[in-house]
Parts: sequence; C-alpha cells; structure tokens
Amino acid sequence: METTWIGLGLLAALSPRIYRRLQLSRAKHRSLAGHSKMAKGLARLLPAYRFDEERFFSCDGAPEALAQQRKKAFYGVAQQLRERHANTLSITQQAREHISDLQFTAAYRVPFQFSAIVREHLKVGAFVQSFDGVQITDLDGQKFYDLTGSYGVNVMGADFYKRTMTQGLSQAVALGPALGAYHPCVASNAARLCALSGMDEVSFHMSGTEAVMQAVRVARYHTRKKYLVRFCGAYHGWWEDVQPGPGNPMPPRETYTLADMSEGSLDVLRGRDDIACVLINPLQALHPNKNAPGDSTLLDSSRSAAYDREAYVRWLKALREVCTQKGIALIFDEVFLGFRLAPGGAQAYFGVQADLVTYGKTLGGGFPVGVVCGRASWMRRWRDDRPADICFARGTFNAHPVVMASMAAFLDALDKPETLALYENLDERWNARRERFNAVMGEHNLPVRAANMSSVWTLSYTTPSRYNWMLQYYLRLHGLALSWVGTGRLIFSLNYSDADFEAVLARCVLAAEQMRHDGWWWHDGVLTNKAIRRRILKETLGMV
Repeated sequence: METTWIGLGLLAALSPRIYRRLQLSRAKHRSLAGHSKMAKGLARLLPAYRFDEERFFSCDGAPEALAQQRKKAFYGVAQQLRERHANTLSITQQAREHISDLQFTAAYRVPFQFSAIVREHLKVGAFVQSFDGVQITDLDGQKFYDLTGSYGVNVMGADFYKRTMTQGLSQAVALGPALGAYHPCVASNAARLCALSGMDEVSFHMSGTEAVMQAVRVARYHTRKKYLVRFCGAYHGWWEDVQPGPGNPMPPRETYTLADMSEGSLDVLRGRDDIACVLINPLQALHPNKNAPGDSTLLDSSRSAAYDREAYVRWLKALREVCTQKGIALIFDEVFLGFRLAPGGAQAYFGVQADLVTYGKTLGGGFPVGVVCGRASWMRRWRDDRPADICFARGTFNAHPVVMASMAAFLDALDKPETLALYENLDERWNARRERFNAVMGEHNLPVRAANMSSVWTLSYTTPSRYNWMLQYYLRLHGLALSWVGTGRLIFSLNYSDADFEAVLARCVLAAEQMRHDGWWWHDGVLTNKAIRRRILKETLGMV
C-alpha cells in the first residue's frame, strides 16, 4: 500500500493530468452503473433471446412435474386477472396501439427472457376510474390498495390532493389560461418557498426534469465550468448527460459519474477545476451506487437495499464542505422525495443546506410543476457588466395560474396541524412497519424482506430464484396496485393508517404464500445466485 501511494505521489508531481485522470477512474464505482460508457456499449451488444413455453417454466433446472405445476398456476393467474379486470384490460390493449409509453412499460415489467410470454398472457391494466383514501378503483370496480404513490406525487393521500386541485381550479378560473402575467398567489408562493427552503429566489417550471436542467444551467453559467458530477445509480430526469448510460442515445460528454459515499469522490472534487455542480438525489441513500430497483432486472435474488441515515448525513456534510471550498454548486434534487421526509424537505431532514434545490411532484398540489430555489448569487441570469452574457431559461407554461393556485393550497395545507401530525415520529412509524413486515414474513417462512427509507420501500428475496418477478402479479391478484417497476419500489402515502397497513400486510402474505404454493420459489439446496448468473451468461452466449 505504501508503495502504491509513493507511486501516485510521483505521478502527481510528474504528470498532473494523468494523475487526475487516474484519480477520476479510481473514484468510479466498480459496477456497470458506475461506468456509463461501458454499460452503454454492453447494452448494444447484449443479444435478445426469449424462452419458449418449455424453458419458461424450468429455466432454473426445476423437475418436469414442478414445471407443469408452475405452468398451470401461471395460466390460472392470467385467467383470473383477465376475468376480474376485463374492461380495464380491453381499453388498455386498445390504447397501447397508440401510446408508446404503454408499449415500453409492458415490455420491461419483467426480465427480457420472460417478457414475450408475460405480455401475451399476464395482462396489467393502465386505467382507473377513481382514487379515494388509500384505494384505487379500476374500470371494473375492482379496488386496490395503492402502492404506486403516483410515482412520488402522492405524499399526503388522494383526498388531500383532490382538495388542493379543487381549490386551485376555483381560485384561478377567473384568470383561465392567461400566461405570462402572474396570478397574485405567485408572489406569496415564492416568498413561502424561499422561507421553506432557506433560499433567496425561485424559478418556476412545468416538470422536475426542467427544474434540474435549469439548476445545472445556472451553475455552469456562474462557475464558467461545464462538468457536472452525479453519483452512481442516481436518477435526475431523462435529459442528456444526467442519465448517461443505457437509454440515452448520446454518449456522456460533460458528466462525471462517481461512487456515492466515497472518499475517492471527494478527492476528485478537491483535485479538479472543471466541475460546475454536484447533483444529489437523497433517495440514493436507500440503495447507494445501485440503479433504481425494478423487476425487469430481477434476474436472481441478489437485489438489496439498506438505509443508514447517520452515515448519509456524514457524507452530505463532507460533500457540503468540499463544494464550499471549491466553489462548486451543491444541488439537492428533491423532485421525488421533496416534502416526503419532512415539511422542510430533505435539506431540513438531513440538516444540510444546498446552494440550489429542485422540487416537483407533490408541490403542485396534484398538478405538474417544477421549481428551482437558490441563493441570489446562483439564481441571477445576467451580468451587469456584460449585457449580452445571459443565461436564458423560460417556458410558456411556467407559473400556470391553476398550478400556482393549487401550489398555494398545498402550502396552506402543509402548515395545518392535521398535516404536520403526519410527520410526527415519521421514521419511527415506518421503520416499525417495516420491522413488522419482515417479522411476519419470517414467521410464515416466506423469502421476502423489505428495506425502507421512510415510506419508500424496496422488496428483496432471501431464496435464490429466477422467478421473483412473479410476485408483482400475485400482489395485484390480491388487490395491491404497483407501478410498472413492480416490487422494486413500493410508495406508501403518509395517510396510511395502522389498519390500512395491516390490510396490505395480510395481502402480501396471501400473495407470497400462493406464489410459494405454486412452486416459483422451489429450491433444490444447490441453486445459488452465482449459479443463476452463470447460467444466464451461458444462455446469452448460446451455450445452453
């Protein structure tokens, strides 16, 4: 080790550029998620192959009798879903012909080897008619407990947003679609957001992605530097370099993807002079250095998650210190988690002040919105001494009257005692529910466990299996609504009562017990996650 450090010291002295490049490489996470170019290249080379019906049910080496048991169960679940949700599935099928998003989510609910047969038989509806309390009702009158969280929007519960949306519509109807001129509530919204975020100024947008784009743009403008740093696995919207791996047709050009919670990453920030900003998505504290969990990548049972609040606070404080020393903008991307962890957002929850913070999702009170809050020194978009040197960012629908009025209703409600009561002992309540979930699963000898960051959960599996993704369909069969990523992310609204949670827990037990009974978690005592991955590699190479 001493020899290594001496060598690095000599390299730094003799060739600073090569040293910085080596330092950057060492600060990347060793997984594919930490190497965007490599991941993109491998994604282009990965050949497609699909299981036929015979291999679909026995790709883990299960005996023929068990494969037939699984087959019977599979088509039985498919038939029940078709019969129970006939109208919902019918309109979903019609719409899928014209909506590319539906085609994409249908293809990527499960690992690609299984996708063709699943799409043909295990249909999932995309349409609902009502949302009350913590339950969604589809077009067939079937009720589900909602675990989608409306992709992060639904923090307070459906009835809360019905009220804020109704108030916003009634307050703004006189102004209608008048854009450019502001509704009077915009002034109070701006002042309240500055007080809430600890910032000086705000900029309104129509989506969280737009807000992050603006925050990065002003950071580059004021630092006159072009590179941004994101951390391995973090999601900040789909635009260009902040989502630089598979899924983006362009290669990463002005982004460094570094390892999260790593001293090596701090060394990179200390040693380089080309970094404009650092993006933080606090949700990564639940699964550092891993991509957002989805059942489409649930190839075996190695998925894991764990949240250590104290360790993450130490990391954020160290990051804050380095960014301050180097004049780098620290941007908190709270588009997803904002106001879920605390009334003051993630900054208040972790006790760390950013230079810029972005919000979205729930802040619109049920309508689309994006907001940037920042210090005045970062938010200004022109220079007095250079009149043509500006940082342009506008949008026709920014500060839409209905959105702003609903935001005002949201901010009003955020201060009410009944809303603040939802935050009391928030972590303790949801951690206790997670512990109860895991204890009950253990009591029933079921191979399912949960990890959580407050009301955001991820399920993992304790028995090696290639069929864990089937659980999402059993959960739907037992009345639980999941987003298209399946068991990778369960999002509870804060208004879940103990009785509501117990109802969800009971359904999870029933679903898992039925899945076990149907043979999907068969294990011969030899099968391991490593053996599964080895078999998948052979399949990919056409060796089996």
